[in-house]
Amino acid sequence: MNKKAVVVFSGGQDSTTCLFWALKEFDEVIAVTFNYNQKHKKEIECATEIAKELGVEHHILDMELLNQLAPNALTRDDIKIEAGKDGGLPSTFVEGRNMLFLTFAAVLAKVKGARHIITGVCETDFSGYPDCRDVFIKSLNVTLNLAMDYEFVLHTPLMWIDKAQTWEMADSFGKLDYVRNKTLTCYNGIIGDGCGECPACLLRRRGLEQYLKSKEGNK
Repeated sequence: MNKKAVVVFSGGQDSTTCLFWALKEFDEVIAVTFNYNQKHKKEIECATEIAKELGVEHHILDMELLNQLAPNALTRDDIKIEAGKDGGLPSTFVEGRNMLFLTFAAVLAKVKGARHIITGVCETDFSGYPDCRDVFIKSLNVTLNLAMDYEFVLHTPLMWIDKAQTWEMADSFGKLDYVRNKTLTCYNGIIGDGCGECPACLLRRRGLEQYLKSKEGNK
């Protein structure tokens, strides 16, 4: 049974929780971060620092072409962060991002002799992003196996849980404070609790408040 895994790692709450999950589940873990010319380079710095602290092999892959193909609020200063209108996608959606990230993660995994790939996508809090859906992950898993003639398993530990349960998972690893203080989820590039105003911060804070309230109620 292959016990080596590659984690798609941004340094945010979800991927850091997945990294701790992978460290618990697998003997050897490799983290991969993608530079797609995101506005906040601190995201890459944060991922690098966490991987270094945890002693995890870390790779940063150049994906700047994605910014040329898919302009979005995460890479362009002239595009405002806005929720989807009339059933449309938020301005933070990056076309094809998860498909490309997982494909390149699979190439790295095969080169490294790993068969497991972990990503923090979630259908519960997915904001309508089509490439966070379970059906997409299952489809891509089959495609990658066929395309590379290699038996990958794509793992999505957060797929069916909400943000409160994601905090609960981090806490079960004894890492709630670590994830809260050292990860970068904020669309405005502020580590920890963030700006408190952007959609990512609001979702993160609401989940944390729900979890802490339920934890207190269970005492």
